[in-house]
Amino acid sequence: MINQIMGRNISKYLYRNMDKQAGIEHTIKRTKIVATVGPACDTYDKLLELVKAGVNVFRLNFSHGTNDDKAKIIELIRQINKTEPYSIAILADLQGPKLRVGEIENDAMEINPGDILTFTNEKCIGTKERIYVSYPNLHLDVKPGNCIMIDDGKLEVRVVEIAPNNDVKVVVTIGGILSSKKGINLPDTKISLPALTEKDLIDLDFIIEQDVDWIALSFVRQVNDITGLKTILKERNSKSKVIAKIEKPEALTNIRDIIVESDGIMIARGDLGVELPVEKVPLIQKEIIRKCMHRAKPVIVATQMMESMIDRIKPNRSEISDVANAVLEGADALMLSGETATGQHPTLVIETMCKIILEVEKTEYDYDRDDILAPQPHSPSFLSDALCYSACKLAQDVQADALIGMTQSGYTAFMLSSYRPKSLLYIFSKEKSLINQLSLSWGVRAFFYDEEESLDDIIFDQINILKERGFLKAGDLVVNTGSIPVNLHLPSNVLKITKVEA
Repeated sequence: MINQIMGRNISKYLYRNMDKQAGIEHTIKRTKIVATVGPACDTYDKLLELVKAGVNVFRLNFSHGTNDDKAKIIELIRQINKTEPYSIAILADLQGPKLRVGEIENDAMEINPGDILTFTNEKCIGTKERIYVSYPNLHLDVKPGNCIMIDDGKLEVRVVEIAPNNDVKVVVTIGGILSSKKGINLPDTKISLPALTEKDLIDLDFIIEQDVDWIALSFVRQVNDITGLKTILKERNSKSKVIAKIEKPEALTNIRDIIVESDGIMIARGDLGVELPVEKVPLIQKEIIRKCMHRAKPVIVATQMMESMIDRIKPNRSEISDVANAVLEGADALMLSGETATGQHPTLVIETMCKIILEVEKTEYDYDRDDILAPQPHSPSFLSDALCYSACKLAQDVQADALIGMTQSGYTAFMLSSYRPKSLLYIFSKEKSLINQLSLSWGVRAFFYDEEESLDDIIFDQINILKERGFLKAGDLVVNTGSIPVNLHLPSNVLKITKVEA
Protein backbone atom coordinates (compact mmCIF):
# COMPACT_ATOMS: atom_id res chain seq x y z
CA MET A 1 0.00 0.00 0.00
CA ILE A 2 1.24 3.53 -0.79
CA ASN A 3 0.54 6.18 1.80
CA GLN A 4 0.72 9.96 1.17
CA ILE A 5 2.24 11.62 4.25
CA MET A 6 0.58 14.65 5.89
CA GLY A 7 1.69 16.96 8.72
CA ARG A 8 2.09 15.94 12.39
CA ASN A 9 4.16 17.22 15.31
CA ILE A 10 7.29 15.15 15.93
CA SER A 11 9.49 17.90 17.41
CA LYS A 12 10.34 16.01 20.61
CA TYR A 13 12.30 13.46 18.58
CA LEU A 14 14.48 15.97 16.77
CA TYR A 15 17.97 17.07 17.75
CA ARG A 16 18.10 20.79 18.47
CA ASN A 17 20.85 23.18 17.38
CA MET A 18 22.82 20.50 15.61
CA ASP A 19 24.44 20.19 12.23
CA LYS A 20 22.19 17.74 10.40
CA GLN A 21 24.66 17.35 7.58
CA ALA A 22 27.20 15.77 9.94
CA GLY A 23 24.71 13.00 10.61
CA ILE A 24 24.18 12.39 6.90
CA GLU A 25 27.90 12.02 6.20
CA HIS A 26 28.21 9.57 9.07
CA THR A 27 25.48 7.39 7.55
CA ILE A 28 26.90 7.05 4.04
CA LYS A 29 29.46 4.49 5.17
CA ARG A 30 27.82 1.07 5.77
CA THR A 31 30.79 -0.79 7.27
CA LYS A 32 31.42 0.57 10.76
CA ILE A 33 34.71 1.55 12.39
CA VAL A 34 35.77 0.63 15.94
CA ALA A 35 38.61 2.78 17.33
CA THR A 36 40.61 2.00 20.47
CA VAL A 37 40.99 4.92 22.87
CA GLY A 38 44.44 5.68 24.25
CA PRO A 39 46.80 8.58 24.98
CA ALA A 40 46.65 9.71 21.33
CA CYS A 41 42.91 10.48 21.49
CA ASP A 42 41.76 10.74 25.10
CA THR A 43 40.37 14.31 25.12
CA TYR A 44 36.91 15.52 24.13
CA ASP A 45 38.18 17.39 21.07
CA LYS A 46 40.25 14.47 19.81
CA LEU A 47 37.42 11.97 20.33
CA LEU A 48 34.96 14.24 18.53
CA GLU A 49 37.45 14.66 15.70
CA LEU A 50 37.59 10.87 15.30
CA VAL A 51 33.79 10.63 15.35
CA LYS A 52 33.46 13.27 12.65
CA ALA A 53 36.06 11.36 10.62
CA GLY A 54 33.92 8.21 10.79
CA VAL A 55 34.25 6.33 14.12
CA ASN A 56 31.09 4.48 15.19
CA VAL A 57 32.32 2.62 18.28
CA PHE A 58 35.03 3.42 20.82
CA ARG A 59 36.86 0.48 22.38
CA LEU A 60 38.25 0.67 25.90
CA ASN A 61 41.05 -1.85 26.35
CA PHE A 62 41.07 -3.10 29.95
CA SER A 63 44.52 -4.60 29.49
CA HIS A 64 45.89 -1.08 29.94
CA GLY A 65 45.15 1.96 32.11
CA THR A 66 43.07 2.45 35.23
CA ASN A 67 39.32 2.33 35.71
CA ASP A 68 39.38 6.00 36.74
CA ASP A 69 40.86 6.81 33.34
CA LYS A 70 38.16 4.70 31.66
CA ALA A 71 35.40 6.51 33.58
CA LYS A 72 36.64 9.85 32.26
CA ILE A 73 36.66 8.55 28.67
CA ILE A 74 33.16 7.13 29.04
CA GLU A 75 31.91 10.50 30.27
CA LEU A 76 33.48 12.27 27.28
CA ILE A 77 31.88 9.84 24.81
CA ARG A 78 28.49 10.30 26.45
CA GLN A 79 28.92 14.03 26.26
CA ILE A 80 29.46 13.70 22.49
CA ASN A 81 26.27 11.62 22.21
CA LYS A 82 24.31 14.25 24.13
CA THR A 83 25.50 17.31 22.24
CA GLU A 84 26.25 16.05 18.73
CA PRO A 85 24.10 14.22 16.11
CA TYR A 86 25.76 10.83 16.72
CA SER A 87 25.05 7.61 18.59
CA ILE A 88 28.50 6.29 19.42
CA ALA A 89 28.75 2.92 21.15
CA ILE A 90 31.19 2.02 23.93
CA LEU A 91 32.89 -1.38 23.81
CA ALA A 92 34.64 -2.58 26.98
CA ASP A 93 37.26 -5.19 26.10
CA LEU A 94 38.15 -7.44 29.04
CA GLN A 95 41.75 -8.61 29.24
CA GLY A 96 40.91 -12.27 29.83
CA PRO A 97 43.54 -14.90 30.67
CA LYS A 98 46.31 -13.09 28.83
CA LEU A 99 49.68 -14.54 29.76
CA ARG A 100 52.65 -12.19 29.98
CA VAL A 101 56.25 -12.11 31.09
CA GLY A 102 56.98 -9.74 33.95
CA GLU A 103 59.41 -6.85 34.23
CA ILE A 104 62.71 -7.40 32.45
CA GLU A 105 65.98 -5.96 33.74
CA ASN A 106 66.65 -2.64 31.97
CA ASP A 107 63.20 -3.17 30.35
CA ALA A 108 64.63 -5.44 27.63
CA MET A 109 67.26 -8.06 26.96
CA GLU A 110 68.51 -10.06 24.00
CA ILE A 111 67.91 -13.80 23.90
CA ASN A 112 69.60 -16.05 21.35
CA PRO A 113 68.84 -19.49 19.88
CA GLY A 114 70.14 -22.18 22.22
CA ASP A 115 69.85 -20.06 25.38
CA ILE A 116 68.26 -21.89 28.32
CA LEU A 117 65.76 -19.74 30.23
CA THR A 118 63.76 -20.43 33.38
CA PHE A 119 60.13 -19.35 33.66
CA THR A 120 58.86 -18.99 37.22
CA ASN A 121 55.54 -18.07 38.86
CA GLU A 122 57.40 -16.17 41.60
CA LYS A 123 57.57 -12.45 40.89
CA CYS A 124 61.05 -11.20 40.08
CA ILE A 125 62.91 -8.85 37.74
CA GLY A 126 63.61 -10.91 34.64
CA THR A 127 67.15 -11.91 33.71
CA LYS A 128 68.62 -14.77 31.71
CA GLU A 129 68.51 -16.80 34.94
CA ARG A 130 64.79 -16.38 35.84
CA ILE A 131 61.80 -14.70 34.17
CA TYR A 132 58.44 -14.20 35.84
CA VAL A 133 55.37 -15.41 33.91
CA SER A 134 51.86 -14.35 35.00
CA TYR A 135 50.44 -17.86 34.87
CA PRO A 136 50.58 -19.89 38.12
CA ASN A 137 49.53 -23.11 36.33
CA LEU A 138 52.17 -22.96 33.59
CA HIS A 139 54.04 -25.95 35.05
CA LEU A 140 50.81 -27.99 35.15
CA ASP A 141 49.62 -27.25 31.62
CA VAL A 142 52.78 -27.45 29.49
CA LYS A 143 54.83 -30.53 28.66
CA PRO A 144 58.38 -31.00 27.37
CA GLY A 145 58.43 -30.27 23.65
CA ASN A 146 55.55 -27.74 23.79
CA CYS A 147 56.08 -24.50 21.89
CA ILE A 148 55.74 -21.13 23.69
CA MET A 149 55.44 -17.98 21.58
CA ILE A 150 56.34 -14.54 22.95
CA ASP A 151 55.49 -11.04 21.70
CA ASP A 152 52.96 -12.10 19.02
CA GLY A 153 55.27 -14.83 17.77
CA LYS A 154 58.38 -12.70 17.31
CA LEU A 155 60.20 -14.95 19.80
CA GLU A 156 59.84 -18.71 20.27
CA VAL A 157 60.97 -21.15 22.95
CA ARG A 158 60.33 -24.84 23.61
CA VAL A 159 59.78 -26.54 26.97
CA VAL A 160 62.74 -28.63 28.05
CA GLU A 161 61.93 -29.59 31.63
CA ILE A 162 59.41 -29.09 34.44
CA ALA A 163 61.50 -28.62 37.58
CA PRO A 164 60.44 -30.00 41.01
CA ASN A 165 59.98 -26.41 42.28
CA ASN A 166 57.44 -25.77 39.45
CA ASP A 167 59.88 -23.73 37.35
CA VAL A 168 59.67 -24.35 33.59
CA LYS A 169 62.98 -24.57 31.74
CA VAL A 170 62.87 -23.65 28.04
CA VAL A 171 65.31 -23.44 25.14
CA VAL A 172 65.21 -20.47 22.78
CA THR A 173 64.49 -21.51 19.19
CA ILE A 174 63.86 -18.05 17.69
CA GLY A 175 65.72 -15.24 19.41
CA GLY A 176 65.50 -11.47 19.52
CA ILE A 177 64.77 -8.71 22.02
CA LEU A 178 62.57 -9.73 24.98
CA SER A 179 60.87 -6.69 26.52
CA SER A 180 58.88 -6.26 29.73
CA LYS A 181 55.26 -7.45 29.90
CA LYS A 182 55.15 -9.01 26.44
CA GLY A 183 52.34 -11.48 25.78
CA ILE A 184 52.76 -15.25 25.73
CA ASN A 185 50.85 -17.76 23.60
CA LEU A 186 50.72 -21.51 24.12
CA PRO A 187 49.65 -22.96 20.74
CA ASP A 188 50.33 -26.56 21.83
CA THR A 189 48.56 -26.24 25.17
CA LYS A 190 45.00 -26.05 26.47
CA ILE A 191 45.26 -23.58 29.32
CA SER A 192 43.26 -24.23 32.49
CA LEU A 193 42.58 -20.59 33.39
CA PRO A 194 38.90 -19.53 33.42
CA ALA A 195 37.67 -17.10 30.74
CA LEU A 196 36.97 -14.52 33.47
CA THR A 197 40.03 -13.93 35.64
CA GLU A 198 40.06 -12.19 39.03
CA LYS A 199 41.09 -8.97 37.28
CA ASP A 200 38.23 -9.38 34.77
CA LEU A 201 35.67 -9.78 37.57
CA ILE A 202 36.88 -6.57 39.22
CA ASP A 203 36.79 -4.77 35.87
CA LEU A 204 33.36 -6.25 35.14
CA ASP A 205 31.91 -4.69 38.30
CA PHE A 206 33.10 -1.31 37.08
CA ILE A 207 31.87 -1.95 33.51
CA ILE A 208 28.38 -2.91 34.70
CA GLU A 209 28.20 0.21 36.87
CA GLN A 210 29.18 2.30 33.83
CA ASP A 211 26.41 0.68 31.75
CA VAL A 212 28.48 0.34 28.57
CA ASP A 213 26.93 -0.93 25.34
CA TRP A 214 29.11 -3.94 24.49
CA ILE A 215 31.45 -6.18 26.50
CA ALA A 216 34.10 -8.21 24.67
CA LEU A 217 35.19 -11.45 26.34
CA SER A 218 38.74 -12.42 25.46
CA PHE A 219 40.07 -15.90 24.68
CA VAL A 220 36.65 -17.55 24.44
CA ARG A 221 37.05 -21.31 24.13
CA GLN A 222 33.57 -22.74 24.67
CA VAL A 223 29.92 -21.74 24.98
CA ASN A 224 30.07 -21.85 28.78
CA ASP A 225 32.47 -18.90 28.70
CA ILE A 226 29.70 -16.79 27.14
CA THR A 227 26.83 -18.12 29.26
CA GLY A 228 28.86 -17.51 32.43
CA LEU A 229 29.30 -13.83 31.55
CA LYS A 230 25.67 -13.47 30.47
CA THR A 231 24.50 -14.97 33.78
CA ILE A 232 26.42 -12.30 35.70
CA LEU A 233 24.97 -9.57 33.48
CA LYS A 234 21.43 -10.89 33.95
CA GLU A 235 21.84 -11.06 37.73
CA ARG A 236 22.97 -7.44 37.70
CA ASN A 237 20.13 -6.35 35.35
CA SER A 238 22.68 -5.18 32.80
CA LYS A 239 21.59 -4.59 29.20
CA SER A 240 25.14 -4.77 27.85
CA LYS A 241 25.58 -7.16 24.93
CA VAL A 242 28.39 -9.70 24.73
CA ILE A 243 31.01 -10.08 22.01
CA ALA A 244 33.04 -13.30 21.85
CA LYS A 245 36.64 -12.75 20.80
CA ILE A 246 37.83 -15.60 18.62
CA GLU A 247 41.55 -16.05 19.20
CA LYS A 248 42.00 -19.66 20.38
CA PRO A 249 41.91 -22.89 18.32
CA GLU A 250 39.37 -24.39 20.75
CA ALA A 251 36.90 -21.63 19.82
CA LEU A 252 36.94 -22.73 16.19
CA THR A 253 35.89 -26.23 17.22
CA ASN A 254 32.82 -24.74 18.93
CA ILE A 255 32.32 -21.78 16.61
CA ARG A 256 28.71 -22.46 15.61
CA ASP A 257 27.46 -22.66 19.20
CA ILE A 258 29.59 -19.68 20.26
CA ILE A 259 28.08 -17.54 17.47
CA VAL A 260 24.55 -18.62 18.43
CA GLU A 261 25.06 -17.80 22.13
CA SER A 262 26.95 -14.52 21.64
CA ASP A 263 25.48 -11.16 20.63
CA GLY A 264 28.45 -10.48 18.37
CA ILE A 265 31.85 -11.86 17.32
CA MET A 266 35.33 -10.34 17.08
CA ILE A 267 37.89 -12.07 14.88
CA ALA A 268 41.02 -11.19 16.89
CA ARG A 269 43.61 -12.04 14.29
CA GLY A 270 46.63 -11.17 16.45
CA ASP A 271 46.50 -14.05 18.89
CA LEU A 272 44.66 -16.24 16.40
CA GLY A 273 47.57 -15.86 13.97
CA VAL A 274 50.00 -16.92 16.68
CA GLU A 275 47.95 -19.84 17.98
CA LEU A 276 47.34 -21.21 14.45
CA PRO A 277 49.42 -21.47 11.28
CA VAL A 278 49.17 -17.97 9.77
CA GLU A 279 48.11 -19.27 6.35
CA LYS A 280 44.84 -20.54 7.85
CA VAL A 281 43.68 -17.16 9.19
CA PRO A 282 42.30 -15.60 5.95
CA LEU A 283 39.89 -18.46 5.23
CA ILE A 284 38.91 -18.69 8.91
CA GLN A 285 38.06 -14.96 8.80
CA LYS A 286 35.97 -15.42 5.67
CA GLU A 287 34.10 -18.41 7.11
CA ILE A 288 33.36 -16.76 10.46
CA ILE A 289 31.99 -13.66 8.70
CA ARG A 290 29.75 -15.87 6.57
CA LYS A 291 28.46 -17.75 9.63
CA CYS A 292 27.80 -14.49 11.50
CA MET A 293 25.83 -13.03 8.59
CA HIS A 294 23.86 -16.27 8.43
CA ARG A 295 22.98 -15.95 12.14
CA ALA A 296 22.42 -12.15 12.03
CA LYS A 297 25.23 -11.48 14.51
CA PRO A 298 27.53 -8.44 14.12
CA VAL A 299 31.13 -9.41 13.35
CA ILE A 300 34.26 -7.29 13.83
CA VAL A 301 37.54 -7.89 12.01
CA ALA A 302 40.41 -6.77 14.24
CA THR A 303 44.19 -6.44 14.54
CA GLN A 304 46.84 -4.80 12.40
CA MET A 305 44.44 -3.44 9.78
CA MET A 306 46.38 -0.17 9.37
CA GLU A 307 49.37 -0.94 11.60
CA SER A 308 51.90 0.94 9.49
CA MET A 309 49.97 4.18 10.07
CA ILE A 310 50.97 4.20 13.74
CA ASP A 311 53.92 6.27 12.58
CA ARG A 312 53.32 6.80 8.85
CA ILE A 313 50.85 8.98 6.96
CA LYS A 314 49.92 6.31 4.39
CA PRO A 315 49.12 2.61 4.81
CA ASN A 316 50.92 -0.26 3.12
CA ARG A 317 49.27 -1.51 -0.07
CA SER A 318 48.66 -4.86 1.63
CA GLU A 319 46.76 -3.08 4.43
CA ILE A 320 44.56 -1.31 1.88
CA SER A 321 43.70 -4.69 0.37
CA ASP A 322 43.11 -6.17 3.83
CA VAL A 323 40.57 -3.47 4.69
CA ALA A 324 38.91 -3.76 1.27
CA ASN A 325 38.64 -7.55 1.48
CA ALA A 326 37.06 -7.40 4.95
CA VAL A 327 34.43 -5.02 3.52
CA LEU A 328 33.83 -7.30 0.52
CA GLU A 329 33.48 -10.32 2.82
CA GLY A 330 30.67 -8.52 4.66
CA ALA A 331 32.22 -7.57 8.01
CA ASP A 332 29.99 -5.34 10.13
CA ALA A 333 32.92 -3.41 11.54
CA LEU A 334 36.69 -3.02 11.26
CA MET A 335 38.73 -2.36 14.38
CA LEU A 336 41.80 -0.21 14.95
CA SER A 337 44.02 -0.70 18.00
CA GLY A 338 47.40 1.00 18.34
CA GLU A 339 46.67 3.06 15.23
CA THR A 340 44.28 5.28 17.20
CA ALA A 341 45.30 4.52 20.79
CA THR A 342 48.98 5.44 20.53
CA GLY A 343 49.57 6.33 16.88
CA GLN A 344 50.84 9.67 15.62
CA HIS A 345 47.96 10.29 13.18
CA PRO A 346 44.72 8.83 14.65
CA THR A 347 42.35 11.08 12.67
CA LEU A 348 44.20 10.49 9.42
CA VAL A 349 43.93 6.73 10.00
CA ILE A 350 40.13 6.99 10.33
CA GLU A 351 39.86 9.22 7.27
CA THR A 352 41.99 6.82 5.23
CA MET A 353 40.01 3.77 6.33
CA CYS A 354 36.76 5.59 5.49
CA LYS A 355 38.01 6.34 1.98
CA ILE A 356 38.83 2.67 1.40
CA ILE A 357 35.45 1.54 2.77
CA LEU A 358 33.49 4.05 0.69
CA GLU A 359 35.41 3.21 -2.48
CA VAL A 360 34.66 -0.49 -2.07
CA GLU A 361 31.01 0.09 -1.12
CA LYS A 362 30.51 2.19 -4.27
CA THR A 363 30.61 -1.05 -6.23
CA GLU A 364 27.35 -2.19 -4.55
CA TYR A 365 28.94 -5.59 -4.08
CA ASP A 366 26.46 -8.49 -4.12
CA TYR A 367 26.81 -10.39 -0.83
CA ASP A 368 25.23 -13.51 -2.38
CA ARG A 369 22.08 -12.98 -0.32
CA ASP A 370 20.12 -15.86 -1.82
CA ASP A 371 22.78 -18.42 -0.90
CA ILE A 372 24.05 -17.23 2.48
CA LEU A 373 21.28 -15.05 3.83
CA ALA A 374 17.99 -16.65 2.80
CA PRO A 375 15.67 -17.29 5.80
CA GLN A 376 15.91 -20.81 7.22
CA PRO A 377 12.65 -22.79 7.64
CA HIS A 378 13.97 -24.48 10.81
CA SER A 379 14.53 -21.10 12.53
CA PRO A 380 12.12 -20.40 15.42
CA SER A 381 11.76 -16.86 14.01
CA PHE A 382 11.33 -18.03 10.41
CA LEU A 383 8.23 -15.90 9.64
CA SER A 384 9.83 -12.70 10.90
CA ASP A 385 13.11 -13.61 9.15
CA ALA A 386 11.24 -14.14 5.89
CA LEU A 387 9.55 -10.76 6.20
CA CYS A 388 12.88 -9.00 6.83
CA TYR A 389 14.39 -10.79 3.85
CA SER A 390 11.41 -9.78 1.68
CA ALA A 391 11.69 -6.18 2.89
CA CYS A 392 15.29 -6.01 1.68
CA LYS A 393 14.40 -7.65 -1.62
CA LEU A 394 11.41 -5.33 -2.12
CA ALA A 395 13.52 -2.28 -1.30
CA GLN A 396 16.00 -3.40 -3.93
CA ASP A 397 13.33 -4.15 -6.55
CA VAL A 398 11.66 -0.74 -6.22
CA GLN A 399 15.00 1.04 -5.68
CA ALA A 400 13.79 2.44 -2.37
CA ASP A 401 15.69 5.36 -0.90
CA ALA A 402 15.30 4.00 2.63
CA LEU A 403 14.45 0.83 4.51
CA ILE A 404 12.96 1.53 7.96
CA GLY A 405 12.51 -1.00 10.76
CA MET A 406 11.26 -1.01 14.35
CA THR A 407 12.65 -3.15 17.14
CA GLN A 408 12.43 -3.68 20.88
CA SER A 409 14.94 -6.49 21.32
CA GLY A 410 17.24 -5.50 18.46
CA TYR A 411 16.49 -8.68 16.53
CA THR A 412 14.75 -7.02 13.57
CA ALA A 413 17.61 -4.54 13.27
CA PHE A 414 20.28 -7.25 13.33
CA MET A 415 18.28 -9.33 10.84
CA LEU A 416 17.71 -6.48 8.36
CA SER A 417 21.37 -5.55 8.64
CA SER A 418 22.50 -9.13 8.03
CA TYR A 419 20.79 -9.11 4.62
CA ARG A 420 23.10 -6.22 3.64
CA PRO A 421 20.33 -4.22 1.90
CA LYS A 422 21.09 -1.81 -0.93
CA SER A 423 18.84 0.90 0.55
CA LEU A 424 19.94 3.02 3.49
CA LEU A 425 18.81 1.35 6.72
CA TYR A 426 17.16 3.26 9.58
CA ILE A 427 15.98 1.64 12.81
CA PHE A 428 13.63 3.06 15.45
CA SER A 429 13.35 1.71 18.99
CA LYS A 430 11.83 2.64 22.35
CA GLU A 431 14.75 0.88 24.07
CA LYS A 432 17.32 3.59 24.64
CA SER A 433 20.10 1.06 25.27
CA LEU A 434 19.74 -0.23 21.69
CA ILE A 435 20.31 3.11 19.98
CA ASN A 436 24.06 3.12 20.63
CA GLN A 437 24.43 -0.67 20.52
CA LEU A 438 23.17 -0.74 16.94
CA SER A 439 26.00 1.57 15.88
CA LEU A 440 28.09 -1.61 15.58
CA SER A 441 25.81 -3.20 12.97
CA TRP A 442 26.41 -2.89 9.24
CA GLY A 443 24.49 -0.02 7.67
CA VAL A 444 22.29 0.77 10.69
CA ARG A 445 21.43 4.28 11.83
CA ALA A 446 19.25 4.08 14.95
CA PHE A 447 16.78 6.57 16.48
CA PHE A 448 14.84 6.66 19.74
CA TYR A 449 11.05 6.60 19.32
CA ASP A 450 8.53 5.50 21.98
CA GLU A 451 5.05 6.27 20.63
CA GLU A 452 2.60 3.36 20.37
CA GLU A 453 -0.37 4.59 18.36
CA SER A 454 -1.53 3.16 15.05
CA LEU A 455 1.02 1.77 12.61
CA ASP A 456 0.12 4.55 10.15
CA ASP A 457 0.94 7.19 12.77
CA ILE A 458 4.20 5.49 13.69
CA ILE A 459 5.33 5.28 10.07
CA PHE A 460 4.23 8.88 9.53
CA ASP A 461 6.38 10.03 12.47
CA GLN A 462 9.40 7.98 11.41
CA ILE A 463 9.42 9.42 7.91
CA ASN A 464 9.00 12.97 9.16
CA ILE A 465 11.83 12.54 11.68
CA LEU A 466 14.08 11.42 8.84
CA LYS A 467 12.88 14.31 6.66
CA GLU A 468 13.61 16.84 9.41
CA ARG A 469 17.08 15.33 9.92
CA GLY A 470 17.77 15.59 6.19
CA PHE A 471 17.87 11.85 5.45
CA LEU A 472 14.71 11.86 3.29
CA LYS A 473 13.11 14.36 0.91
CA ALA A 474 9.87 14.71 -1.03
CA GLY A 475 9.53 12.08 -3.74
CA ASP A 476 11.66 9.44 -1.97
CA LEU A 477 10.35 5.91 -1.77
CA VAL A 478 10.46 4.14 1.59
CA VAL A 479 9.89 0.52 2.66
CA ASN A 480 8.80 0.07 6.28
CA THR A 481 8.62 -3.02 8.45
CA GLY A 482 6.36 -3.10 11.49
CA SER A 483 4.00 -5.26 13.53
CA ILE A 484 0.32 -5.19 14.31
CA PRO A 485 -1.45 -5.00 16.67
CA VAL A 486 1.06 -2.35 17.77
CA ASN A 487 0.45 -2.76 21.51
CA LEU A 488 1.31 -6.48 21.45
CA HIS A 489 4.92 -5.87 20.29
CA LEU A 490 4.92 -8.92 18.03
CA PRO A 491 7.79 -9.82 15.71
CA SER A 492 7.71 -7.90 12.41
CA ASN A 493 4.67 -8.98 10.40
CA VAL A 494 3.89 -5.99 8.12
CA LEU A 495 5.52 -4.44 5.04
CA LYS A 496 4.51 -1.04 3.74
CA ILE A 497 5.67 1.14 0.84
CA THR A 498 5.40 4.91 1.28
CA LYS A 499 6.07 7.76 -1.11
CA VAL A 500 7.30 10.82 0.76
CA GLU A 501 5.45 14.05 0.14
CA ALA A 502 6.58 17.62 0.77
